[in-house]
Amino acid sequence: MKILVIGGTNFIGPPVVRQLCAMGHEVTIFNRGQNQADLPVQVNYLKGDRQHLTKFRPEFERLEPQVVLDMIPFTEIEAQTLMNTFRGIAQRIVAIGSIDVYRAYDVLWNRESKIVSTPLTEDSPLRQQLYPYRGMPEKPLDFADDYEKILVERILMADRDLPSTVIRLPMVYGAGDPRHRFYAYLKRMEENRPVILLEETLACWRGSYGYVENVAHAIALATTKERAIGRIYHVAEPEALSELESIRKIGELIGWKGKALAVPKDRLPSEWEGGFNFAQQWIIDSSRIRQELGYEEIVSADKALQQAIAWQLSHPPTERSFWEIPYLLDYGTEDKVVEDLEI
Repeated sequence: MKILVIGGTNFIGPPVVRQLCAMGHEVTIFNRGQNQADLPVQVNYLKGDRQHLTKFRPEFERLEPQVVLDMIPFTEIEAQTLMNTFRGIAQRIVAIGSIDVYRAYDVLWNRESKIVSTPLTEDSPLRQQLYPYRGMPEKPLDFADDYEKILVERILMADRDLPSTVIRLPMVYGAGDPRHRFYAYLKRMEENRPVILLEETLACWRGSYGYVENVAHAIALATTKERAIGRIYHVAEPEALSELESIRKIGELIGWKGKALAVPKDRLPSEWEGGFNFAQQWIIDSSRIRQELGYEEIVSADKALQQAIAWQLSHPPTERSFWEIPYLLDYGTEDKVVEDLEI
C-alpha cells in the first residue's frame, strides 16, 4: 500500500513510519524537512509546508497514495485544506486526534464543574467550549489560538467522498517526548530527595497513558486496516495507575530509597495549588480498537517505563515544561513542609 505521512519525524512519527515500512508498505513523508529522524532507507521524502498543501496537489496526484496519515492536523482550516487537497486522490484519511476533545478535559481545567464519569468511551460527551488554549499566555507546545481537534474531527468525519479514521491519543510517553513526562519526579529521585509530597487529590488522580511504540502500533493498524474506515478509536494502556502509584513504580525501577506521600491540601502552601480539578479522572476505554483491529501492546508496561526512564535520564529538558508541576522542584519550601509535618 502507498501511504503518505504528513509530519512523521517528531516523537510519535518515526516509530509509526518504521512500523509501516516493516509491514511492507511504501511510505512517503511530506514535511518541511527541519527535523532529522532515524528512518528506514526506503522511505521517500517530499519537502513542503502543510500550510501550502494545495500547491502540492500535482505531486500528490503523481504519488497516488491510497491512504494519507496526517500526524499534525491541529485546526479547522488545516482539516478543510487536507480534505480539499486529497479528495479524488486518496482513498482514505487517517488523522491523529486527542482525548482533549472531551468535556471531562474542561472539568479537569476547572472550566466546568460537573464531574464526568470515567472511563471515557469514544462516545462520551465532547467539550462545549471550543479552542481550549485560546488566550493562554503560555500554551503547551506553542499550540495556536485556533487549535481545535473537535473541529478537525467534525470536518473529516462529515466528508461523504473521502472517508476518514481518527485515533484519539492519551498522554504519550517514551523516547522523544517533548513534554518530558516524569522528569520532575526522576530529577528528584536522581538527586536523592527523601520525600515527594503530593496533594491528596493529585495523589489519587488517574490518567490514561500510552507508550510511544505501542501508540505507533495502534496508528499503523488503523492506517492499514479497512475495518477502521469511518471509525474513531482510543488507544491507551489497559491499566491507569494513580499519580502516587506511578511515582512509586518509577522509584522502584530506578532503586530510589525515598518515599512518596499524599498530604491533605490544608497542610500544603497555597502557592502549590495548580489550578486543576483532580477530582476529575482522565481514564479512557480502549476496548474498541482491541476488539475491532486486534490491537494489543507490543511492549510490556514495565519494559515501556524502563525504556522511557532511560531516555529521559539521558535527555533532560533544556527548559521548563508547560505541564511541569512547579512545586515539585521547590526543595526549600518542601523541606519546610516536611519539617512541619514531622515526617
